Amino acid sequence: MHNETHLILTRQRPNGSKNLNWDDYRYFLAVVRSGKLIAAGQQLGVDHATVSRRIKALEATLGINLFDRSPQGYSPTDEGLNLVAIAEAMESGAIAAQTRIGGLDDTISGVVRIGTSEGIATSILSECASDLCKSHPELELQIVTVPRTFSLSKREADIAIAISKPTSGRLKFRKISDYTLHLYATQGYLDKYPEIRRIEDLKEVHGIGYVPDLIYDKELDCISELGDNFHPNFTSNSVNVQLEATLAGGGVCILHDFMAQDHQELIKVLPDQVSFTRTFWYIVHEDYAKSRRIKTVSDVMIKHIKDRLAS
Repeated sequence: MHNETHLILTRQRPNGSKNLNWDDYRYFLAVVRSGKLIAAGQQLGVDHATVSRRIKALEATLGINLFDRSPQGYSPTDEGLNLVAIAEAMESGAIAAQTRIGGLDDTISGVVRIGTSEGIATSILSECASDLCKSHPELELQIVTVPRTFSLSKREADIAIAISKPTSGRLKFRKISDYTLHLYATQGYLDKYPEIRRIEDLKEVHGIGYVPDLIYDKELDCISELGDNFHPNFTSNSVNVQLEATLAGGGVCILHDFMAQDHQELIKVLPDQVSFTRTFWYIVHEDYAKSRRIKTVSDVMIKHIKDRLAS
């Protein structure tokens, strides 16, 4: 994911000295974190055969088995687990060296991967991503949205925009901004049913929401706060699918205000009685916090989020 910085360690062995390349440990960490050769290869930009070859070479150099192989994947042995902390220290050193060297260059280049939820990615981050890439032609932005939390410790992303602040790990985080959500429906849908005057009237509407067992963060579970008064008849793990279903007149849905404001056909339902407030958090691994590339992207992105939510 990042420009390579090579660190060479020398380990004395009975038959002489062996040079260990940081690249070997980079492959090792990728397999530890993914558990699969194919996934590790995709992360590193090589095929799985290359990953397998590099792992075998590292094991031969060290004279130990680093992984137990099975059809389910690769699990670190006790020796492999003992090596993780050493490899991660090397990784931190490589990142620090790259950051210091990169600071001498005015060019912002390389890959920055941002892990976040679908709603903010679609409605907010995509707006500033193109501007960042235009301002820095050698920069490559990757915005990744999957229905789960991101592990920065496993290098699944360089930056995360989350709705829950982290409770552990070598992470730096800060609050970006609060945002609100309300119930929405089209006027066409509302015209077909008796007027909704109180929360209890929601029992009679067609609800739209998240698939309950696929809610990966408790902050997404707004529906539970309505108790038995609101029941989704249509669910999806995608907020964009929920939005489209609402726009099609499929029912009443809890939506981010920053998403709904782009669609004039959406009407707030019971705005004085039903409202939800959540928070966006900026999270970065402490190894990357001082990277000029990461700081540049982060500053622009955070300012854009704040401006957009304040509008």
